[in-house]
Amino acid sequence: MSKKYVMGNGAIALGALSAGVNLVSGYPGTPSSEIIETVSKYPHNGTYIEWSVNEKAAMEVASAAAYCGARAMVTMKQVGLNVASDPLMSLAYVGVKGGMVVVSADDPGPISSQTEQDTRRFAEFCRIPVFDPSSPEEAFDMVQEAFEYSEKYKTPVILRPTTRVDHAYASIEAPDSFSAKEYEGFVKDSKKWVIFPRLSFANHAMIEKRNVEIGEDFSSSRFNSFTGSSKKAVIATGVSYAYAREFLKDYPDIRLIKVGTPHPLPESFMLKALEGVDEVLCFEELSPYIEENVLKLAGKHHLNIKVRGKLTDDVPSSGENDSDSAKRIISGFLGFDIAENSVSLDDAPQPPARPPVLCAGCPHRASFYAVKRAMKGRKAYFCGDIGCYTLGNAMPLDMVDTCLCMGAGITMAQGFNHMDSDAVAISFTGDSTFFASGMTGVVNAVYNAVDMIVCVLDNSTTAMTGHQPHPGTGRNMMSAPVEKISIEKILLAAGVKKVITVDPLDLDASIAAVRECAEIKGVKAIIFKSPCVAIVKPDKKMKVDSEKCIGCMRCIKELGCPALSVSDGKAVIDENLCTGCGLCAKLCPVGAIGGC
Repeated sequence: MSKKYVMGNGAIALGALSAGVNLVSGYPGTPSSEIIETVSKYPHNGTYIEWSVNEKAAMEVASAAAYCGARAMVTMKQVGLNVASDPLMSLAYVGVKGGMVVVSADDPGPISSQTEQDTRRFAEFCRIPVFDPSSPEEAFDMVQEAFEYSEKYKTPVILRPTTRVDHAYASIEAPDSFSAKEYEGFVKDSKKWVIFPRLSFANHAMIEKRNVEIGEDFSSSRFNSFTGSSKKAVIATGVSYAYAREFLKDYPDIRLIKVGTPHPLPESFMLKALEGVDEVLCFEELSPYIEENVLKLAGKHHLNIKVRGKLTDDVPSSGENDSDSAKRIISGFLGFDIAENSVSLDDAPQPPARPPVLCAGCPHRASFYAVKRAMKGRKAYFCGDIGCYTLGNAMPLDMVDTCLCMGAGITMAQGFNHMDSDAVAISFTGDSTFFASGMTGVVNAVYNAVDMIVCVLDNSTTAMTGHQPHPGTGRNMMSAPVEKISIEKILLAAGVKKVITVDPLDLDASIAAVRECAEIKGVKAIIFKSPCVAIVKPDKKMKVDSEKCIGCMRCIKELGCPALSVSDGKAVIDENLCTGCGLCAKLCPVGAIGGC
């Protein structure tokens, strides 16, 4: 055993390895991505790991391992759980043989997500247990206990960390080597493993009975606790508990109740913790999950308790909690005057605004600009998708009209074409997103005779979540050489009429490709292929000749590259940011920009 200083996601990975996990699958998505990456960094003989093409595939791969009696973990972010919900709902009814832990990382804020959805709701909907860690150390312990609960009750179990737990750091004492668990293997039994309505009906009744047992089991869990004896109590869960505990450390008499296993609710524990309490504040992030359950508990057992929280506007209904909000909200609930101990920040300078923007030299900027130039004067719909290229919506590019969820760009463009056939329907999707959820959209477009252009922005990586490999990169997480899957061949096999591959930094060729496709009826595709600038950087920089520059600012006004700015009425290039892509030089009407 030795101490390892790791991120919260690393603690989850070490916990799984310590539990003898046999298989780990998942799809990258902030804030969960580093879990699988950490597993890959430690010796993992006997543990298979993979980045799956999407969360549904990852869930199904892991479920088969669990059917064999092996321990399996599947990782994703909260919106990924939507994609994996189909197999998960059925798994809840079928059950598992080996331990299966589903890590769904929630993103209050949201900091890097489309939604602020609460995985605790999903666990309740699926009728499966959930653990809610408040720190990396607790996440390390919880994932191991989650495997035990999964095997004991033959059910998938959810571990629900949030961004501040995933990305916090802590010292974790873990083994120096890990051994995967021995497992029996799959035992054929179609009455158990083949889901039919009759089996689902019987298992549903079993699940409801079992969840009462799990709730009682959770009532004695070390992850649920309370301190203090006051008549006013604070209930906290997840990282909000850490904030509440930090504020209340100087007030040991205040009752602080921690709920680490929110579903099934540990009812016996809650009744004991609430004895003598007449008013309670539920301090939690995202939904009022604990608050609603306490209200149900109070009604069921006729408890005379006033319950406050999100439903009473004492706690914000959206966004993150933090130490400052804990201090403000809890002190207000307790009637403390903390003004005299507070430091005023009214005169503190505001940090500079840093809007999200495509990197300097990003080939996606060139792709968007080429389409914009080619479509000038024509009515067009630009349907975006999830990834770096969502940032194509920013001015001055303004090239993303819609962004809904992964894969939706291709299919939404079809809807626009059906409703307005006179306009050009164009979708933008990344290479990783194409494999994850874009291929079915292409098939749908061909099958339904749509007139559209599919633009695949291929930078040969999963850039936004940390440059993970995908089926088009020629490598996987087991370090085995694998065949690159050709996006072009898939498009042609699906029946796409015309497929053009072009380097987006070749502006003239890119514009010509878009114009050519716009004149062809049916489904066409352009693969804008150029490596991510964070991985492969050109070896030259661009420089503005101030004597030639006429101050027209076309390079700045049309591209929005962060390396470009204005000084004394002339364009200047920050050589620390410039990657030498040369796109700005192609725009300059007087040739004032060149390599240096």
